[in-house]
Amino acid sequence: MTTRASSFEQFDSTWQDHLRQLVAQLSSAPRPPTTPDHNHVLRSLIHKVTQHFADYHRAKSSLDALTIFSAPWSTSLERSLHWVAGWRPTTLFHLLITESSSLLESRIFDILRGLKTGDLGDLTPRQFGRLSELQCETVREENEISEELGEWQEGMADLLELACGGGRGCDAAEALGGGRTERLSRVLEKADELRMKTLRSVVELLTPQQAVEFLIAAAEM
Repeated sequence: MTTRASSFEQFDSTWQDHLRQLVAQLSSAPRPPTTPDHNHVLRSLIHKVTQHFADYHRAKSSLDALTIFSAPWSTSLERSLHWVAGWRPTTLFHLLITESSSLLESRIFDILRGLKTGDLGDLTPRQFGRLSELQCETVREENEISEELGEWQEGMADLLELACGGGRGCDAAEALGGGRTERLSRVLEKADELRMKTLRSVVELLTPQQAVEFLIAAAEM
């Protein structure tokens, strides 16, 4: 493992510890908020958590693209679930709908009596409509990034075949050199930008209480 990768592994461990602390703060936050101060507390925590995720991607971007893809700080199971070296943005929509459906089912009788809970089980038709629009937009952008990654992989396969074929021995480092990983770095950058854009977009369409509940579930995932 390189020095930078080793340093990032230490950062990752500290980052995970801090995330657990933030989740504990989210879990103990006043819900539902009943005063302006309560809403201020929730909004402040929401900002801290989203910024915490942004800090992770910023620190990761200091590594070279191939190290990011190999992700030596992750377990083999985590790596097997990665999309472009990280979590798949559309996972957030599946998570939100699952959480909402679960709460809706558990409080169906209260809802039938017209009682409002204000939590994720109380999403409005407007929120569902916007979520559907966001999901479609995100799926399209995910597909574009996946196609770009696939094109890079095909190009590199051809280069490696040239470098390693013909019984001349294989110099993979030479094949990957000469700035050929720059395109891969741009793909990674687009993927991380989409991750943060999706997270912020989902949080923005939720109420503070709903956003807190969603971020707890997302962090635990």
